[in-house]
Amino acid sequence: MIKKELLSLLADEESANVEYKTNYHKETIETIVSFANAKGGKIIIGIGPDKKIVGTQISSESVQRWLNEIKSSTAPSVIPDIDIVEIEGKSIVVISVAEYPIKPVSYKGRYYKRVVNSNHLLNMEEIANEYLKTRNSSWDFYADATTAMDVISWEKVTKFIGTIEKHQNKKFQEREEEVLAKYGVIKDGHITYGGELLFVKEFSPWSGIQAGRFKTEIDIIDSISLNSDLFTEVDELMIFLRKHMMVEFIFTGEPQREERYDYPIEALREIVLNMIVHRDYRSSNDSIIKIYDDRIEFYNPGALWDDLTIEKLLSNNYESKARNKLIALMFKECGLIEKYGSGIRRIKTMFREYGLIEPLFEERGSGFKVTAYKEKLDEGVNEGVNEGVNEGVNNLFIMIKNHPNKKTPFFAKELDTSVKNIERWIKQLKDEEKIEFRGAPKSGGYYAK
Repeated sequence: MIKKELLSLLADEESANVEYKTNYHKETIETIVSFANAKGGKIIIGIGPDKKIVGTQISSESVQRWLNEIKSSTAPSVIPDIDIVEIEGKSIVVISVAEYPIKPVSYKGRYYKRVVNSNHLLNMEEIANEYLKTRNSSWDFYADATTAMDVISWEKVTKFIGTIEKHQNKKFQEREEEVLAKYGVIKDGHITYGGELLFVKEFSPWSGIQAGRFKTEIDIIDSISLNSDLFTEVDELMIFLRKHMMVEFIFTGEPQREERYDYPIEALREIVLNMIVHRDYRSSNDSIIKIYDDRIEFYNPGALWDDLTIEKLLSNNYESKARNKLIALMFKECGLIEKYGSGIRRIKTMFREYGLIEPLFEERGSGFKVTAYKEKLDEGVNEGVNEGVNEGVNNLFIMIKNHPNKKTPFFAKELDTSVKNIERWIKQLKDEEKIEFRGAPKSGGYYAK
């Protein structure tokens, strides 16, 4: 590494791929493993507090000793590149770690992964996930050797195959069991975990979903509990959602009257499909849907998968990776979901076109939550304002709901407008008591009330 590149690195703070250390010690190897299990990174040794260049004692023998220690204490063995750079007469060591192709890598039997700017110790579930991702596989593709084939309903299998044939305009020549084996639903004569979820005959211990109509936070008017196959759960949930929504009949002069529900039905169906397909079925928690007078809350066990974040999700600029590859494949084959990664964009668009504000997407602990609101676009924030400003104010309000604790420059960049426009719109939202600033001036940000 040349001096110019190192000085460029020192201009940045510690991050997901850069860490500064005063000296080499065992925690350095933890960081090496963390980078190897993520996207790679660089450790810069000889940097004190406030990124002050203090240097470190180093020789060719030291470098070889470090490499031997790193190699012998990691499994599979990691051998990073080590460069020595002289700055201000002091020796700075740069350890460059590449992303390891086979994950996860351990240090003395413990597994770490870089998350933001710190090393995260992986638990057993996360270790298994890293291994599955390396093999480009997922939990639902694995065979359940303890369960007999008669756990599944062949009547449901026949219906599913017929749906694929109709959707794709083709005819399978193989027997049903061969078709399932072709898709990976059956492996070595055993049904996979995904196959159980898709075609279980009666009760599934994995797929619990609770849905309820709430009058208040504690008063439940109606509820259902589902533990069936995934396709049936989608249908039953949509019936329950329709049952508890107001519907307006619009007569347009056409023979067929138009039905308008409180929410766009297709958008709600997309949310339900996302719940079913992307849920973490190894969790002991159920999926939960709560219907209130003014909103519907959808909660799913399983945080965003891999390195996906809320910011990436809402930007539509990300690579879609499915937690449950087999389930996602089966839903796509029969036409229930379209292109991977396009669901959130369609949901947001359908709500806007329906005249409602966009849903709120957020991570909650080890789960993911979507809140759909009944609030109309032309209420509250946009009364008495011209159409151009009206759109900007509303978009900012939605952005603040989806990205709390952010400041003016962030919103200006995301909405592709000037800071002055954002400041004007923020003033209007504050005057209407729609938002508030919380926290210290340097670390705080705006929140929707």
